[in-house]
Amino acid sequence: MSAPTRPHRIGLIVPSSNTVMENDLHRSLPKERFTVHTSRMYLVTTTREAEIEMIEAYAPKAAEDVGTADLDLLVFGCTSAGSLFGLDYDRKVCAGLGERAKAPVLGTISAVSEALDRRAFARIAVITPYIDDLTQAVADAATAPGREVVAAHGMGIHVNVALADPTPEDILAFAKDRLAGEMFDGIFVSCTNFRSLEAVPALEAAFGVPVVTSNRAVLEAIEARFA
Repeated sequence: MSAPTRPHRIGLIVPSSNTVMENDLHRSLPKERFTVHTSRMYLVTTTREAEIEMIEAYAPKAAEDVGTADLDLLVFGCTSAGSLFGLDYDRKVCAGLGERAKAPVLGTISAVSEALDRRAFARIAVITPYIDDLTQAVADAATAPGREVVAAHGMGIHVNVALADPTPEDILAFAKDRLAGEMFDGIFVSCTNFRSLEAVPALEAAFGVPVVTSNRAVLEAIEARFA
């Protein structure tokens, strides 16, 4: 894409109780090239039912509101919600949000799929802060022809704001405990409200394999779209 005279405007819609993703984007995107503008979708509990309600009742208005900023790209910033019924569902949700925001839309789980494809992983492990139902949904969405999920473990947190509580050290310790003895060539750490981007260096050093996180995948996708 040709560069505008102003920085690229990235719209972000996140669950209302997400305290991590916008900070990761603000820290990581070059300020001379990008500005980030956030709108929120009401969410308190991280369950399938609550996330469906968030998508249907709150996401459209959030997209419409932030769309008034004349965006160059809108990011749908919830991995598990986009994963509920697979990648086609994420694309359908994003298409509807794009109509509201009048901008192209990037779904987080779709960005993750792109990141996993680029790395050509054959066997991956999945780590999440979620309850089992959402962990399995994410693992299913991360599975693709030629790519197998060999382990998927979640911390069992169901209060959305509490997803941000585990420290990078906690994430590393959880991964070491749950993935001991497993064989894989990559790790995907899910959740935009999880401090996993900060844990990447320690995870890669501990396991000796590349690590994809939700927010890292979104950052890579943003950079690629405006290269």
